Amino acid sequence: MSATTPESIALETEALLVQRLRDRDEAAMTIFYDKYAAALYGVIFRIVKKEEIAEDVLQEAMVKIWHSFASYDASKGRLFTWVMNVCRNLAIDKIRSRQYRVGSRTQPIEDSAALRQAAEPTFRPEHIGLQEMTRKLNPEQQQIVDLLYFGGFTQSEVAEELSLPLGTVKTRARAAIKVLSKLIR
Repeated sequence: MSATTPESIALETEALLVQRLRDRDEAAMTIFYDKYAAALYGVIFRIVKKEEIAEDVLQEAMVKIWHSFASYDASKGRLFTWVMNVCRNLAIDKIRSRQYRVGSRTQPIEDSAALRQAAEPTFRPEHIGLQEMTRKLNPEQQQIVDLLYFGGFTQSEVAEELSLPLGTVKTRARAAIKVLSKLIR
């Protein structure tokens, strides 16, 4: 009679789990997930360094493991080694992907300093007397500046509102800015 050790029980349990996964037993996949997910997540997270991406890669890895389990060969290594390599390779593929590289260079708009600054009412034209300065413009320029800067209109909206060609609105706005810049100096 052979001695039963914790290691032999673990190997026997792993062999049973492997057999159940080969038999496409969905309950075995739940056991597999509960047993290995935390460790696999750690491997993935060390590579991708972002929680939500690590979660996505783990999910993708679990699906891949389920669909390609027939390719697991127990004679070449333990189950954990095989699934760890699957996860590691998917994580590396993710950080090498164009989508990941582009996404890591940009930040969500809600994190943008410009958006936070725009939300704070720090610039108020009346504080520097800008509205008074616009009264020194000719009436055509003053009307355009009032609509653009104080009315919040776009150049296209001003053109439509005043029934003017867009080019005329742009020219008058540029001329008004030149005049105002001379007054500020």
